[in-house]
Amino acid sequence: MNTNPINLAVRFLLEIAMLLILACWGWHMCSEWPRYLYALLLPAMAAFLWGTFRIPNDPKPAPVAIPGIMRLLLEWLLFGFAVWILVYAQHKRLAEIMLAVLVIHYLVSYDRTWAMLRNKPYYGFVKTDHDK
Repeated sequence: MNTNPINLAVRFLLEIAMLLILACWGWHMCSEWPRYLYALLLPAMAAFLWGTFRIPNDPKPAPVAIPGIMRLLLEWLLFGFAVWILVYAQHKRLAEIMLAVLVIHYLVSYDRTWAMLRNKPYYGFVKTDHDK
């Protein structure tokens, strides 16, 4: 189910929302010129972590390979931080919606989540050498 185009689109939108929330929080953390720095650096750091620390072959080779449970924790930490920011900024309804969509997404992506917990890359419907 993880490779369903709708699920992939939802995941992409969740990632973009997380980056935008981090940028907005960085913008409102302070005033004057540092706000530009925070608004750029916070989402850039999150994107760096997201793209760098991955399990091997999920879906491409990982720049820095980490165990599946660590990758799952990284995702949950970044998404959880975005939800916390919404609550902190008194956008409780948006936080509830984002949290609900995240929970549904991870439930629908049970195959990928299970593969990560077993520390195996998820290949979707692609046959691998292991399937032969």
